[in-house]
Amino acid sequence: MSMRVKICGITDVEALDAAVEAGADFLGFVFYPKSPRVIAPEDAAELTDALPDSVEKVGLFVDPSNADLERVLTHIRLDLVQLHGAETPERVDEIRLEFGLPVMKALGVATASDVVAARAFDAHADWMLFDAKPPVDADRPGGLGQPFPWSLMQDWSGETPWMLAGGLTPENVATAIASSGAAAVDVSSGVECAVGKKDPARIAAFIKAAKSAGAGRW
Repeated sequence: MSMRVKICGITDVEALDAAVEAGADFLGFVFYPKSPRVIAPEDAAELTDALPDSVEKVGLFVDPSNADLERVLTHIRLDLVQLHGAETPERVDEIRLEFGLPVMKALGVATASDVVAARAFDAHADWMLFDAKPPVDADRPGGLGQPFPWSLMQDWSGETPWMLAGGLTPENVATAIASSGAAAVDVSSGVECAVGKKDPARIAAFIKAAKSAGAGRW
């Protein structure tokens, strides 16, 4: 088993090329209007036109309607739908059935009880994404660069594959993997040189650090 890495919030060709060259397994494209990393479906389609099949295209949505999803999917064929809002297990099932695509459900974590509550999505979502629970006054549910106590994930006993997110950087990802037991990690703001602007060198450094940390575990 090898460590899998997702680079989220891709908006330009430099970031995409850096991620692919460094060995990213997933690239995330944000279709949430309030995010500083939002991208138009047409632009995402153009960016990924020559993307290798080995790299999965992930679309990030927050409480999308079917029409919201259709609007994006008419332009770009996603490999995975990421839900980052207050979607229920039933809504996850609906989207999987309606669109025939696997779904990743993002869940905010602050305490051990949040990890326990996530079991409600086991056997509904194809992936889980454990992120830091946003502050009460936050204007969006993720991409805030906040970590949570990674060791809480040692208690996760669900069957669904999961990724660790929230405040990860090239400098701390090895520690996060060791503390959490994660087999997949997701980063966005931790590889940026400015809000919404990815740094190719930090992308490469993050993927190298994550893959190296994972290689020592199996």
